Amino acid sequence: MPRLEEVANVALRVPGILVLDMLYKCDVDSFTDHLKARTEDMLFKYKYVIWNIYYLGHIVSMVLLLLPLGHIIQLYLHVLCSLLLYMGHQIVRDYVQEEAKYGYDGVLFLDSPALNRFVTALTSQIIVSTLCAFLMRTQRVWMFSAHLLPLLARVVSVPLDWLLTLSSISMIITGAEVAVFLVINLFVPYRLARIAYREIMQIEVTELYRLMAVGVSLWHGFAVPVLFSVFWFVLFGVQLVANVGTITAVQQGPLLYILTSVSECCASPYSLLGLTFVISYMALGLLNLCKFYLGGFDALQNNNVMHRGVTEGVTLLLLALQTGLLDMAALQRCFLLFIILFIVLTSTLQSMSEITEPVVLGLGASRNRSVWKHLRGLSMCGFLLIFPGFMAYKISQFFHMDFWLLILVSSCMLTSLQVTGTLLIYCLFMVEVWRGSALPALDEIVYYVNGMCRVLEFTVAVCVVAYGAWESLWGEWSWMGASVIIIHSYCNVWLRAQAGWKSFLLRQEAARKINLLPRANAEQLQEHNDVCAICFQDMTSAVITYCGHIYHGSCLRKWLYVQETCPMCHASIKPSSTNQMSGAGDPQPQQTQQPPEQQPEHFHQEEQGSQGDSAHSTQSTCDELRTKFSDSDRNSNKGGPQNLNFGANGDSQGLEHPSCSTERNPSHEKSKDALDETQELGDAD
Repeated sequence: MPRLEEVANVALRVPGILVLDMLYKCDVDSFTDHLKARTEDMLFKYKYVIWNIYYLGHIVSMVLLLLPLGHIIQLYLHVLCSLLLYMGHQIVRDYVQEEAKYGYDGVLFLDSPALNRFVTALTSQIIVSTLCAFLMRTQRVWMFSAHLLPLLARVVSVPLDWLLTLSSISMIITGAEVAVFLVINLFVPYRLARIAYREIMQIEVTELYRLMAVGVSLWHGFAVPVLFSVFWFVLFGVQLVANVGTITAVQQGPLLYILTSVSECCASPYSLLGLTFVISYMALGLLNLCKFYLGGFDALQNNNVMHRGVTEGVTLLLLALQTGLLDMAALQRCFLLFIILFIVLTSTLQSMSEITEPVVLGLGASRNRSVWKHLRGLSMCGFLLIFPGFMAYKISQFFHMDFWLLILVSSCMLTSLQVTGTLLIYCLFMVEVWRGSALPALDEIVYYVNGMCRVLEFTVAVCVVAYGAWESLWGEWSWMGASVIIIHSYCNVWLRAQAGWKSFLLRQEAARKINLLPRANAEQLQEHNDVCAICFQDMTSAVITYCGHIYHGSCLRKWLYVQETCPMCHASIKPSSTNQMSGAGDPQPQQTQQPPEQQPEHFHQEEQGSQGDSAHSTQSTCDELRTKFSDSDRNSNKGGPQNLNFGANGDSQGLEHPSCSTERNPSHEKSKDALDETQELGDAD
């Protein structure tokens, strides 16, 4: 039963963490300072014993955590057997004391009350001995029957004074058995540790991935996240039950009472780690709920590591360690924990926005007709637009505005800004659907909407950095504040500015290259009679590359954002001098030639030379392409249209120049025939 083993693997290790948490909270120094003894020597011995018990508790707890599941089960069975033996001795001791008070030492069968007490005690002792033998999986019941010695003596009418002595002797016998067992199994943890050490040393240190595999295996084998989460929930449940009826709980109210209980359950490193995993699981639940609300069960298959709640848990842990949450008093810890949980909630909303944005934009771009899907996407956007603003308003009402509060408010503002940009682009897509035709310059409008949102985000980040710098220079300066300003300046100001400027330059360069390409006229488009190879849509206007292929100008511009080669043949689209001369002197194969009677006499000579150069250039290009792609997998080309989602199918024919292929494009064949006919007419002239 694997599920039962998983439950036992977690439940049986929780007491070890509970003991470690109690030992951490225990103030041994204060306890030893209040000890009193007759002499200094006795006081020193008392302290020595207490400190040894303290360290022994840590060792036993760590052993309990690290033991394999089978050995942990055996350990618990032995502990349970010890408790049963102790209970058996207590029953015998109580029986002997009752017999001594009753004062009857005659034959049991002659006195009914004495017989009833004896039968009750004997039955309980038999049950205890049988249970001990069952737990130890042995048929030697006599090994657990030492506490029956006083009862057997009572049967043969041994004097009552001797019964107490026999009870003590039976306890000594049981203690000796336990001591022998402990001595025999004393080195079991050492042997297990030595075996584990040998297995680890057999792994080559140079192979880091093997060590990582061992670490991941131990992480999953001990079920660390679930283990610490269960431990924290046990602490939290005990804290709630212990203070549920107090006056303080009634005066605080339910929300503040829960927050105070949470702060009380993160006063040690173990409980803080448990709270970290709990917050991570809660964030994962919210993100999965968002995915399910937007896309149903299929959306839950997305295993993006950034949407697993890991970011929220790590954020909580780092902020708690950086601010010294463990060393604070209860009230200060509660206040700081509220701020940290607010930051974690803001991060979760940001992750929900990242999940919602592609879904909503996909609904608008794909022209999905499902009203329910659109309603779910828009309602989620509305929630992410309003709720962060509400959070920012509420927290600004409770606290005085400073640098830290401004960071929190700015995070909420950034989430709302991103959702606003998503809604604007969605509206543009829906207007296009309502019109039934493409909006002119839609790509430009979307770019400017995104650019405006990024500019506003950049402005908010600059304002936060400026306020933090002003507060540090003319207010209270600290290393922590300075480090936060530096990190915020680099991540949210410098990187944003660098990415925005790079995007702007790429767009400008792509637009310049598109403007240098010749435009296809109506006759050329009719002769081409094909769709755009990038978007697979009909072409009413297009541009012609230097290698002779025709695309939509907007589609080719998107392609040029990524690389500067033709999507079909991977020839360069850079405006070199050779390409410009070729474009000015000899039109591309798709271009229509003038009738011979309208051309100058020297045209045919130039055309023949141009055709020779073009044939030589084409042959060179074919040789280069064959050499370049002869040993490569054409379907795995990084620069192919299939990796950019521009609508191209990305088959391997796009890697070959049209004049190199044995299977010619019909439009290219027509263009070649037209060119041959023109040449023959020129020769005839």
